[in-house]
Amino acid sequence: MNAPHNVLDVVKVNKSFHDPVTVPVLKDVSLSVARGEFVSITGKSGCGKSTLLYILSTMDTDYEGELKIDGEPTHGLSGTRLAEIRNEKIGFVFQFHYLLNEFSALKNVMLPGLKLARKSAAEVEQRAMELLKDLDVHDQALKMANQLSGGQKQRVAIARALINDPLIIMGDEPTGNLDSRNSAIVFDIFKKIAAEKTRSLLIVTHDNDFAARTDRNIVMDDGRVLL
Repeated sequence: MNAPHNVLDVVKVNKSFHDPVTVPVLKDVSLSVARGEFVSITGKSGCGKSTLLYILSTMDTDYEGELKIDGEPTHGLSGTRLAEIRNEKIGFVFQFHYLLNEFSALKNVMLPGLKLARKSAAEVEQRAMELLKDLDVHDQALKMANQLSGGQKQRVAIARALINDPLIIMGDEPTGNLDSRNSAIVFDIFKKIAAEKTRSLLIVTHDNDFAARTDRNIVMDDGRVLL
């Protein structure tokens, strides 16, 4: 039986911005994330962390190097296939939750599942309620997104990231707008997700305490991976 491949493999990724002069932003970045691994990325502002995450999420295809998600090379794939990979295999949690205020918490969680259309609307709703219950915000399910507190919104955003049972959750400063109590709650949620060993997490953070408690911390500086 073959050993399971990594969820994420990055080999010598380079990225430059051209405005108007060419500025290298990522330089020979290589890394991998194993299934069930909880990995953080830290580094000073402007070191390339968020740019890297944008490439890893398949949103930015203008780079050199190789990116494999679940063993599948992504460079050169059609926009349609990349959208499928994003929807099926990647969950996103951002610093700003990006919930849609015109929908309830429950409907916000359901949206990616309805878009994927692998399950009936009733099944997606049942799964969304299970996730909200797991994250202890099920009592807020029918409230509109703008009626929730910051911590509640981020937990709803995590439920939304989990609705399609992705292989990897990517986060860009997911605790950046939260107080220490809610940051601790979000960290514990991530730790529990990783402990199930079926999903990986790759979290960009400025919070060194958060990073120190993950399975592995990748340190970036000036577009390179140091550790």
